[in-house]
Amino acid sequence: MPRKSATSRRGNEEPVLADAADATPALSREASRKSAKKGTGSLDDLTRTGLRAFLIARDAAFNVRDLLTQNSRMAFLAIKECEQELDVIERYIDDRLPAAITRVSEARARQLLTSLKCTTDLERIGDLMMSVAMRVQSRTTKMAASDVRQLVEMSAILREMLDLVYRGFVDLDLECARKVLQMDKDIDRVCHAVFQKHLTEHASQNNPSSFDVILMAQALERAGDHTTNLAEDLYSLIEGRSVRHPPKKRAAT
Repeated sequence: MPRKSATSRRGNEEPVLADAADATPALSREASRKSAKKGTGSLDDLTRTGLRAFLIARDAAFNVRDLLTQNSRMAFLAIKECEQELDVIERYIDDRLPAAITRVSEARARQLLTSLKCTTDLERIGDLMMSVAMRVQSRTTKMAASDVRQLVEMSAILREMLDLVYRGFVDLDLECARKVLQMDKDIDRVCHAVFQKHLTEHASQNNPSSFDVILMAQALERAGDHTTNLAEDLYSLIEGRSVRHPPKKRAAT
């Protein structure tokens, strides 16, 4: 099944990192890509383009499932396109943010910096999904059904995490960030089970695809880690502090 369009947004969702007064209908993905290549774009383009990167990464995770279960050529091409578009978006924001950030308030500067941090993680997720796709595409033998099932489970969790963190940025909803941080444990659990199954000497001798399966599971697990970074960035944007560094308790006087 080909990927869903990243521009098919539900309801009246608006770009999270733009101020309310800046809320305008999102440009199409094709228009965004052309704008990035031309080097044009306003502050609103930066924030809207950053938000679209969430949807593109989510599409990549969605298509990994189809590639694993159906070995779909269309799914492979969709993942490749997602990876390329995320590269373009990351460069676009990275190139233009330094000049843009000097023209805005401190609060808006924090929003733009968050956009840059997010697109960096999302670009890395695109790379990791492409690495999974390349390994699936290059295989000459069929993977065991149990391996496919576990990898599909990891990709499904990742897609849900990306969807949640996207909604969290749209609605500025901390509950979405909390859920994502919890779900990272689910990806780690499945990854650990894959490693346990394939890292024994007996398993590796009897299953020549063990190495590929381990590397695919590792890529999905690392993508989950990048998604938790996004959840932490959302937490920092809303709370004004890092979830990694809780405030120190004041000593009793």
